Amino acid sequence: MKSKNIYFLGIGGIGMSALAQYFLQRGDAVCGYDLTPSPVTDMLRQKGAQIHFDGDVSKIPSTLDFVVYTPAVPKDFVEYQYFVDKGIPMYKRSQVLGHITDELRTLAVAGTHGKTTTTSMIAHLLYPEQPLAAFIGGISKNLNDNYVCSPNPDTAVVEADEFDRSFLTLHPEVAVITSMDADHLDIYRDVEDLRGAFRQFAAQTTRTVLVHEAVAEFVTLPNKKTYGSGESCDYRAYNIDCQQEISCFDLHTPAREIVGLQLPAHGLYNIWNATAAVAAVLEAFPALSDDYIRRKISTFAGVKRRFDYIVRQSDFVYIDDYAHHPNEMRSFITAVRGIYPGKEICGVFQPHLYTRTRDFADEFAAALNLLDRVILLPIYPAREKPIEGITSEYLLSKVSVADKRVLQKTELFPYLRQHRPDVLLTIGAGDIDRLVLPLSEL
Repeated sequence: MKSKNIYFLGIGGIGMSALAQYFLQRGDAVCGYDLTPSPVTDMLRQKGAQIHFDGDVSKIPSTLDFVVYTPAVPKDFVEYQYFVDKGIPMYKRSQVLGHITDELRTLAVAGTHGKTTTTSMIAHLLYPEQPLAAFIGGISKNLNDNYVCSPNPDTAVVEADEFDRSFLTLHPEVAVITSMDADHLDIYRDVEDLRGAFRQFAAQTTRTVLVHEAVAEFVTLPNKKTYGSGESCDYRAYNIDCQQEISCFDLHTPAREIVGLQLPAHGLYNIWNATAAVAAVLEAFPALSDDYIRRKISTFAGVKRRFDYIVRQSDFVYIDDYAHHPNEMRSFITAVRGIYPGKEICGVFQPHLYTRTRDFADEFAAALNLLDRVILLPIYPAREKPIEGITSEYLLSKVSVADKRVLQKTELFPYLRQHRPDVLLTIGAGDIDRLVLPLSEL
């Protein structure tokens, strides 16, 4: 196979970086641009990628076969316009992922939340025993990466992203739909438009669509199977105990009962993620034994920034989570409360996107009201321009917790050193992850 020269516009993104690793592993020449250096870009550079951060078109190689870009890059960005003017073939990340996975048996996980953890669980359940390529929207702690690829994979495990309708480039053999909450209303007209995209994704699935019981009514296909904890579910978790550090449950499947599962993760939502993961794996590989499933579930290490314990001491606990939708935040905070009853819980939340903050301000406030102390950082804009009146101060005005404030990042550390809580949470999908290491040393 002839080596190609591939440019990634936004190479440091979690989805883009997995694709970049795929082409690096094939022996292609990979280069690209990102806004700022990060641990992800450092890793890609170590693997051979050439990356710059200043949007200087003179640093773009003169010979390129094609460009992969993320929709988060503005169309008026200088490098994007350079490629348009030069007539160099440009493909969205989702188009490239669709092309790769069309050659493989594909297990895809979609949903407005839960998809990263479920995708990571599926990858862990199958790797390294099955020849696999996995593209994950977060860093799996078992893999220490968001990507893994066997020498000759015959199966793909992919996170199917609903943003920009990206998941409609996929045609999986087995699909999971974890949730369909209103989100990305800058892309979708309303929640029904979003559900329509999920239905289209489900219709493109060639074998089995596994749908969480809470959203099962929105998918009506003959190849649909349901999962959850309800009596009518095809895959049903029961005898659930998720109040301790290890969540225990038994699993009913259409073929058999699998008892004695022990998952090192917290919260009912992770029981459902595990149920979905086991269901997807058994739909594709029904011969896997109960002992194999038990062993794999018991050794799942989690995903970075998903209920991620940073500090666990008798007098101070610090947990970091990527939650950026109100329902995710509610589930996360509720799970923490169940583990640490009576403890003072302080949450530091960085809202992500002006449109999401505007569209769900009341729901965010309701989730934040589950905390004892609320700290908001300024809104992380990502791809968006400011919206007049939509600020963290506006969101804070809707929060009823008495102990609340908006702080700049530079103000956060002095404040928390003076007022360290029993339990500290950092929450959000922006660049709040850059604060995790310094905060761990409070």
